[in-house]
Amino acid sequence: MRALIDDVLPEYDVRERHRTRVHASPEATYAAVLTADLAGAPVARALLFARALPGAVGSGLDGLRKLARRRETVTLRDFEERGFRIIAERAPHEIVIGLEGRFWLMGGGVCSPPATSFRSTAQAPGTARAIWNFTTRETPSGATELATETRVRCADRAARRRFLPYWLVIRAGSGMIRRMMLREIRRAAERRIS
Repeated sequence: MRALIDDVLPEYDVRERHRTRVHASPEATYAAVLTADLAGAPVARALLFARALPGAVGSGLDGLRKLARRRETVTLRDFEERGFRIIAERAPHEIVIGLEGRFWLMGGGVCSPPATSFRSTAQAPGTARAIWNFTTRETPSGATELATETRVRCADRAARRRFLPYWLVIRAGSGMIRRMMLREIRRAAERRIS
């Protein structure tokens, strides 16, 4: 079966993948993908806060108030408030989330098209389009392999010149956040069956 992420963004400039083994069914793992606190680890919460802070400062007092009111837990659905779009879903095997913007700017320059037209809308000049997925696959031992992949495609050379240096700076932190998210999902899924 072809992965949904391949349909949404088959060509990309950067790609990063992470995976873990979950001692739960694909269905329980997928349910945990949707409900787990993805910022449950203190380091993940701090990194997500650090990423959001420049945009909040740029928005003035209202932006800082909004940042201070952020939820205690952050689920996948909460990312939609930040401009992410759930682009495709094949439960319980894969969900694809997308975001478009000028990520290297303080506020992220988010300009994501609506989820219904995300695939068919051409990228705005000078932007990068990021796609992120979670997949589940049952292993022969009965466990589930939970994986995530991030892909980013720049709209043009100008965007690439700005995005690639930014990616070099944030890649390690981005990868750390993804690994911590996988760990939180694994914990949530395994708690469901214990």
